[in-house]
Order: sequence, then C-alpha cells, then structure tokens
Amino acid sequence: MNRELHIVSTGRQPIPEMIGIAKEIHPYIDAFHIREKQKTARELMEIVNQLKAEGVPSEKIVINDRLDVGAVTRVKGVQLANHSLDIEVVKDVFPALRLGCSVHTVEEAIYASECGADYVIYGHIFPSQSKQDKEPRGLEKLKELTMNVKIPVIAIGGIQFENVEQVLEAGAQGIAVLSGVMLANDPVQAVKKYSAKLRLRESPLSK
Repeated sequence: MNRELHIVSTGRQPIPEMIGIAKEIHPYIDAFHIREKQKTARELMEIVNQLKAEGVPSEKIVINDRLDVGAVTRVKGVQLANHSLDIEVVKDVFPALRLGCSVHTVEEAIYASECGADYVIYGHIFPSQSKQDKEPRGLEKLKELTMNVKIPVIAIGGIQFENVEQVLEAGAQGIAVLSGVMLANDPVQAVKKYSAKLRLRESPLSK
C-alpha cells in the first residue's frame, strides 16, 4: 500500500521561494498543494505554469479550492473545502480530476466518500501553530474516521517526524505537511526524512 506524502504551501512565503522549494522536493513527494487563498485565479495559473516550467509534474500539482484553475491548467488534482462546489457534481463534470476533500468529522468524510472523492484530508491531529485557537482532534478520532471510510485518509496538523508512526497506526494512508517542510532550514532533508518514515512503515523488511 502506497503511503502518500502531501506538501502544502503556507500561503505566507514569497512565490519564488515557494516555487524553488517545490522544484527541489517534488521527487520525494506524491502531491504539492497550492494553497494560496489570497491569490487570484490568474495569479494561481501563473504559479502552476512556473511550477511546470521548473519541472514539477502536472500529476503532482493540486490546486486548493479553485476548480476553475485546476481544470484550465490541466493539473491532476483539486482539493475541495466545505464551502466548495459539491463533490458529486464536480466528479461528474471532471471525471479525470483526482478530487480530495478537507473534512473535520466522520460524517463529512463518509459523505465525501459516498459522493466520489478520491481521498480526504483530516485534521488537525496534533497541536499546530496555524490552529492555536482550536483543539486538536487527536489520534482516537483519526482512528474512528479511518475505520468508517473506504477511501484513503491523509492526516494533517502538527505532524512531526516523531509522530508519523502513530498517525499511520491509527489508519491514515498518508500525511500532509506545511511548515515542517516549507519552513524548514533544509526543506530537502526534511522531506526526505518524512518520506523515509512513510516508506519504512510500508515495508518493515527495509529496516
């Protein structure tokens, strides 16, 4: 079973810096999420074009929320939020898009699964600097959710090298990381460490 590593842009870095990091780390990841809420559709399209020009494969690029940009730029995936268009409608019109859905409850995850989402991102699992005002959902709720949905669950929020194993044992089929890679002193070394944690978990014999 492939354990997926998703890296998400922070939304607060200069775009050339973000693109430079993505260029270096893409060989070690499964998906790079462009999560830039303040950018216009035109700006997001330019980011995608720059990523492609730097060698980041289209099949690894995910646009968060903006279905229009995802469709026009012909990237592989779009990550939908609660306020986005209905999953079932999007899947019907754009069957080739790999659709992820951000969820916060078991009910939301079940609904996403039944409507055709390819995976869900669930969190935040551990205390996170970006969610200081909200209580983390924790490993028990993650385990409950993974037991109730048939599609892959990608865990997000406060995931460090030390707790990757716990997240996978709770049933997650991958992790999503923001600052742990994008704001690391050495993003390439950081992403390699996360990737190694996932791959070692896949095959105990490789230890």
